[in-house]
Amino acid sequence: MDTIFALASAQGKAGVSVIRISGPLALKAANCLCARPIGPKARGLRVLQDAEGNHLDEALVLCFAAPASFTGEDVVEFQVHGSTAVVSAVLDALAGTAELRLAEPGEFTRRALENGKLDLAQVEGLADLIDAETEAQRKQAQVVLAGGLGHLAERWRADLIRAASLIEVTIDFADEDVPVDVTPEVTALLQGVVKDLQRETEGVKIAERIRDGFEVAIIGAPNVGKSTLLNALAGREAAITSEFAGTTRDVIEVRMDLAGLPVTLLDTAGLRDTDDHVEGIGIELARKRADLADLRVFLAEPEESLEIEMRPGDIRLAPKADQRNSHEGSISGKTGQGVDALVNHVSEVLRERSTQVGIATRARHRDMMVQALNSLCAAQAVLQRGSEFYDIAAEDMRSAIRALEMLVGRVGVENLLDEIFSSFCLGK
Repeated sequence: MDTIFALASAQGKAGVSVIRISGPLALKAANCLCARPIGPKARGLRVLQDAEGNHLDEALVLCFAAPASFTGEDVVEFQVHGSTAVVSAVLDALAGTAELRLAEPGEFTRRALENGKLDLAQVEGLADLIDAETEAQRKQAQVVLAGGLGHLAERWRADLIRAASLIEVTIDFADEDVPVDVTPEVTALLQGVVKDLQRETEGVKIAERIRDGFEVAIIGAPNVGKSTLLNALAGREAAITSEFAGTTRDVIEVRMDLAGLPVTLLDTAGLRDTDDHVEGIGIELARKRADLADLRVFLAEPEESLEIEMRPGDIRLAPKADQRNSHEGSISGKTGQGVDALVNHVSEVLRERSTQVGIATRARHRDMMVQALNSLCAAQAVLQRGSEFYDIAAEDMRSAIRALEMLVGRVGVENLLDEIFSSFCLGK
């Protein structure tokens, strides 16, 4: 492979910036910049200079010999002073070094995948960790990055290989007496994998929400204080408020961190019959977003009938508590009455739902697991039809094994890689 380099830390001024080199000529390239020679296990301060001997910076130089590096190749990292001028000067010096080129987005991580340092699920976990904004997102990404999903898939794969081999032995010796009936063991192995796959598949939706954010919609008639409540929850003027009904005509979104969970609050248009075409579009959009939201907060009078049916977990509160004699079961974004209680309630509901999360976090994971699950259910049905159909059952098991291999990127995912790695920065 080519030897590549890039800035591995964020762009802009910083206390320290990290520049990474990876590939067979990494050590040679680093020695072109270091005033004193370095070896494959060097750790220490070195003066960096360009091809003309001009002083560039004093950097901490770290060498990682293959395969004990992030990419599995020889890697050298320069920790330089984080001014844009220093970083640019060092990058320019590397660009002028023969046989080096600037890395493409995600190329360091792609090499880690190709060299067996990470599986595809771990790569996705790394992307999620980089994007993590809340504690729940960080924890979830760390589990995937640590290989949690890969370990599960490998255990399932080993059980299915065992089951398929037992069935194939029976097929190979179909004309002879097989001393042991393998059906009970095969059935037990399949049942165990099916149970695990069902549990993980059901947990993907919650895992996706932790990664992308739960949606909480504020629903109600016009001028009941939805936008005022959104502003109170957001702690800023995110939505226009007015005494005139119908001010909100689009869905206004505010991202928040509630008890470590990512939440997007939705302020929707007031629900009513209207002849205003633009407001009507907003009301229809409000209904659609409310239907898709994970949780809805209804602002309505106790005797008022709701235009949208409540679901389990939804919250109903009376609006404008500041104008009521009794504050029980009501809320006011204007004075803050009941706002803390609402935040605690929403956090508790979403935290409870988060306990159902699995290790798999993406739609791709779910698709591969569902594919494996369907193949195993087919194999279980065929096994019940008798030994003359064991060859079909064995093929169904092999199909499930292939799906699990695709889950961790062992086979059949080349068309996905460019899309996945395009989301990474140059230095990752």
